[in-house]
Amino acid sequence: MICLFDVLLFIIIAVLLWIVFLLIVFKKEIEAVFERDPAARSYLEVVLLYSGVHAIVFHRIAHIFSDLKIPLLPRFLSQIARFFTGIEIHPGAKIGQGLFIDHGMGVVIGETSVVGNNVTLYQGVTLGGTGKEKGKRHPNIEDNVVIGTGAKILGNITIGENSYIGANAVVLKDVPANSTVVGVPGRITRQDGRKIDTALDHIHVLDPLKQSLEELEERLKELEKKVK
Repeated sequence: MICLFDVLLFIIIAVLLWIVFLLIVFKKEIEAVFERDPAARSYLEVVLLYSGVHAIVFHRIAHIFSDLKIPLLPRFLSQIARFFTGIEIHPGAKIGQGLFIDHGMGVVIGETSVVGNNVTLYQGVTLGGTGKEKGKRHPNIEDNVVIGTGAKILGNITIGENSYIGANAVVLKDVPANSTVVGVPGRITRQDGRKIDTALDHIHVLDPLKQSLEELEERLKELEKKVK
């Protein structure tokens, strides 16, 4: 007869094996958490309590079943992940290594999205389509891109490597590498080809429209002085 102690021992062993599995297979994703989240305290905390990591784990498994053309099961797994994490990643999406989803609630990654290595997504980000067309209809996000809170990247467009998409920006066109994009619709700020730091202060991103208005205001002040 199986006793309660045996059951508890089995559960403990199973959990420990699962943790070891995650630490080995998802090493880069876990390391990405420590690199980009100052709140991370321990590996155990990240493995057990970080919803972004859990969503990626579910996606990797669902994506394998999707590639094998197994019906229903991939979407079932993605919906379970959505229920527990608040993050929806379609099984068909292709995701590179080192993805970091910070907090993650409301993140949506569409079916034909392609996400490169070392990408960072904050809560409320959408990688979506723009219509009912079939085929490739979601964005390509290249390596080392940071996408701020609430940003929407829509359509079959490409966000170049090392770029930063500001909070709540709506991007509908291709973005070249090493760019910063802000506003609705998204506008590219002047970056002079510099690589964007993933620890960038989100508050102090330059808005090109605001820059132009400030320059215009300065010119008007100079003209008023000359008139006087």
